[in-house]
Formats: sequence, structure tokens, C-alpha cells
Amino acid sequence: MARFYVTTPIYYVNDAPHIGHAYTTVTADAVARWHRLLGDDVFFLTGTDEHGLKVARQAEVNGLTPKEQADSTSERFKEAWQLVDVAYDDFIRTTEPRHARAVQHLLQRIYDNGDIELGTYEGPYCVSCEAYYTEAELVDGCCPIHRRPVELFKEENYFFKLSRYEKPLLDWYASHPESIQPDMRRNEALGLVRQGLQDISITRTSIRWGVPVPWDDEHVFYVWYDALVNYCTAIGYGEDQARFDAWWPSVQHLIGKDIVRFHCVYWPAMLLAAGLEPPHRIHVHGYLLVGGEKMSKTSLNQIAPAELVNDLGTGAFGVDAFRHHFLHDTPFGPDGEFSHEGMVNRYNADLANNFGNLLSRVSTVVAKKCGGVGPSPQEGSPLEDVAARAYESAADAWRRVAPNEALDATWRLVRETNAYLEANEPWKAEPGPELDAVMGDALEALRIVALLATPAMPSACAEVWRRIGLDGSPTDQRLPDAARWGGYPGGSAVEKGEPLFPRKRD
Repeated sequence: MARFYVTTPIYYVNDAPHIGHAYTTVTADAVARWHRLLGDDVFFLTGTDEHGLKVARQAEVNGLTPKEQADSTSERFKEAWQLVDVAYDDFIRTTEPRHARAVQHLLQRIYDNGDIELGTYEGPYCVSCEAYYTEAELVDGCCPIHRRPVELFKEENYFFKLSRYEKPLLDWYASHPESIQPDMRRNEALGLVRQGLQDISITRTSIRWGVPVPWDDEHVFYVWYDALVNYCTAIGYGEDQARFDAWWPSVQHLIGKDIVRFHCVYWPAMLLAAGLEPPHRIHVHGYLLVGGEKMSKTSLNQIAPAELVNDLGTGAFGVDAFRHHFLHDTPFGPDGEFSHEGMVNRYNADLANNFGNLLSRVSTVVAKKCGGVGPSPQEGSPLEDVAARAYESAADAWRRVAPNEALDATWRLVRETNAYLEANEPWKAEPGPELDAVMGDALEALRIVALLATPAMPSACAEVWRRIGLDGSPTDQRLPDAARWGGYPGGSAVEKGEPLFPRKRD
């Protein structure tokens, strides 16, 4: 059995979850669901990043201790992921004792190997990024990502000797050309290394809200070098070597482009310094923009998932439509632009007019002309090749973490099946073998669509499965066998229910 270990970034607890967080997390969830359908042994990790100056300052603003701030906001992330049907296997918090032990174990190994040394750092620092910048990297004296003024910090720190890892990193990229996707992000990481790497500060003395440094109790680890280790903590690093060894080779990180430097340069170098392999795959996506801008507290453009799922005055989309929109409308890689109008258009085009309409047409004709009992599909149906191509394209796209392409392939089968019905007009036909063949084909196409779309819309696809008279749910099936033509058994009661996706007005 193949293993598939997928992670999201862990999210800072200085602020509430928004649809940018949800985009990454729902993508990871959908990819994990696809691999479960394949029968893989899947482990899906998400969680919250709870240390650092940013969290400590936000807690002070809110009149809370840092731990109270972390407890409250971490729970909000769990509630958000429950709302949008995210089925993670582990939710890690960096304030957990297991994580502190893993961080100390990994960084102690690097220290013992001679790659961490004491020094003094002075330079520009962005609290929002929790990152140091060089003067050359600033834009008009501001952080290049948050466009906020930086602060000048000077303190005694321990430094990771990143400068020693230029060649090892370049060798790793060369021997693992697919390790960072898409290629433009791999090239970005290569560019950062080829510009020359400076040693990086990994501890603080000016703050106590962090994981203590085991060899010097005056220091705590700088938040990034605590946070990155979460991917190892969750699979037993430092405590269950066999479990770690089994899962680490299959790890695939999903991250946003703003943290490429940390995940694609610093993190692989740290792992090499600790005697570990860098991540198997790092998939990088762009920003989810609102009004052309990245979501942020300062821009006041953040949208909570509940605003779209549950509705605050414009007509609830529901969980499955929410998930489908972000997976189908926003390619994983470049920046994407969110608008309410775009969400309504995608909902009506894909769900109301195509998928929902297909289910309604089929169930109505079966009720009127087949006695409510679904016929079997025919061998050699014109839809058989269409369905086979849809599966092949969707499987390849899910493997590459390209959900929009996987759903494009799935919806081609939906559209072709609707066109097949238009060409044969079963609603005008008399009961008999020809009608049964057309309706059996359409039911089989619906069965396959329900399978292929399940990672994006688990609840809606389970309902389609039930309405066409099948036992269990799509998640009980195993691909690729379950997607082969001819699986609809015939003789099952088909239910004509309320519209699955009623049309919406903008």
C-alpha cells in the first residue's frame, strides 16, 4: 500500500481564519480524499503556529496571555475546518509538549553537528512575517510582502550556518528536479541560493514566548525554526523512529508563495544539517486576492468561510459549493481573484445548470418512464470512452495537485452526458430497450461523476450516490476499478428529489 503524507502550513494564531487559509486547507483535504479513494495509506496534517513576537503582541492588544490567545484562536481554526468538511488526521499546535521535544531534538542535532553558533544580529525585522530582511530587500523601507515599516532589531542570537549549505542545496535541487512545484517556484528557490546564502538567526533573547533552547536557557527558538519542525513532530520524530521513517519519505507540503524562502531553502538546509532527507515534494500556490489585494488585517478585506457557507444576507452557498468553487475556479499555482459574482457564476454554470440539472433530468425520466427503477448501462456506450478519458485526466491532475484540471475533466463527462441526453431525447421516447440503454448510460455516468467529484464535494456526491440507488457512499469505493464503465448494477430504485443545487441570483 502506498503512503501519502500531506501537510498545510500551520496558521498563526494572531488572527482568525479566512478564505485564504481555507483555500490551502480544502485543497490539501481534497487531495487527501483522492488518495484515500486510491486505497493509499493517507496522513493529513494541519494545525496552528502559536509562538513568536506577533502572537505575543496580539495577545497584549486583546488583553490576553499568549497562551489564552493561542487557545482561543486555535479553536476557531478547528471550527472553520469542521465547517468546510476538512477531514484531517492530526491537528498540531506548536504549544504542545510533543512539539517542544521534537524541536529541541532536531535543533540539538544541528548544534551537535557544529552548524549552530552564537553571534549578534542587527538589521530590519518584519513582525508580521516574523522575518529579518536585508536593506536591499525592502521596498521604500517597508517589508516587501506586508508593505509595513520594519523594525530595527539588535540582539545576541544563535545562528544556523546556512552559508555552508549552498552546494548541498543546489545538489539536492539538481537530483530532485520535481521536488518544488511549479517550476517557477523551483527557479525562485534556486535564485535565492545562487545569490549567496547568509547565516540566519534562529533564537531570541528578547522574548520568552517560544520553545526553550536546550543548550542555553537564556534563549528561545525563533518562531520559524520551531514551526517548520511540526511536519516531523506529527509523525513521531525523536520519539517513534519507525513511524517517522515510514512516513517522512512520502511527505508533500502545500504552501503559499510568500513562504518559499522558509520552506524551499531554510527547511531543506536544516533537514540536511540534521542528517535527514529534505521534503519529497513542495507544492506552492499564489495568493487568493480580493479586489486585487492579498487578504490582510490592514487591508480589511478578509472573508471568513462562514460568510459564504452559511450566508450573511446573500443566499447560502453551502459547504460543497464553497469547496467546489475554490478548487475549480482557482488554479493551484498562480494568484487567484475571489469575487462573490464569480462564485455565483461558477455555482450556476457547474452545479445548477450542469451537475444538478443532469441528476434532475435522469431521475425525472426514470420516475416517469422506467417505473422509478434504474436500468443497466450498455456495453460499448458512446459515453464509455468519455468516462475513461475523464478518469485518466482527473487522476493525473489530482496526482499533480491540480484540482481545477481534475474538475475540468470531471465536468467534461457531465457536459457530454447532458449532450447525450439532448441528442437522444429520452423524455420523448416510449418505454423499451432503447430508452433503458440511454438511461442506464446516464446513470452510469452519474455514478462515475460522483466518484470523481467526491474529493471536492463529499456530501453532495454521497447524496447523488444515494439518489441513484447505490448502497454505501463513494468513499467506500476504490479507484481505478470503481471508475470502470459498467459498475451501475441496474434494478436500483432511483429517487426524484428536490433540486440538489437550486439556481442563485447575484
